[in-house]
Amino acid sequence: MRTVLNIIWVVLGGWFTALGWLVAALFSVVLIVTIPAAPVCLRMASYSFWPFGRTVVDDPHASAVGSGLFNLVWVVFIGWWLALLHIFGALGQALSIVGLINAVAMLKMVPLAFMPYGKRIIDVDSPTGYEF
Repeated sequence: MRTVLNIIWVVLGGWFTALGWLVAALFSVVLIVTIPAAPVCLRMASYSFWPFGRTVVDDPHASAVGSGLFNLVWVVFIGWWLALLHIFGALGQALSIVGLINAVAMLKMVPLAFMPYGKRIIDVDSPTGYEF
């Protein structure tokens, strides 16, 4: 079932949000201050392209102060427009009955667009919590 949901997700616009995260990775490399955001953007692009079957959890090894500072810089330069991308993507997917579940999943990514630091993406079926 997850594969079917992921295929519907990609067809109805998941590729567009993943592309937004890839553009954010490129943008973060261009600005010197946000270079540490590039790996985070690439992980989130992977999650945004194929989200079903994976989940986002807090990273227990992340520094609260460091994550907070990076998230602050992130919101100012990149996070706000990625959040808008997810909101408009959810609105577009909600227009069709098939896309309603995808719209809910898209809205779950909005807080992640604001604060991606200090998070990990794990496979929900993995007993070890395999990280992506």
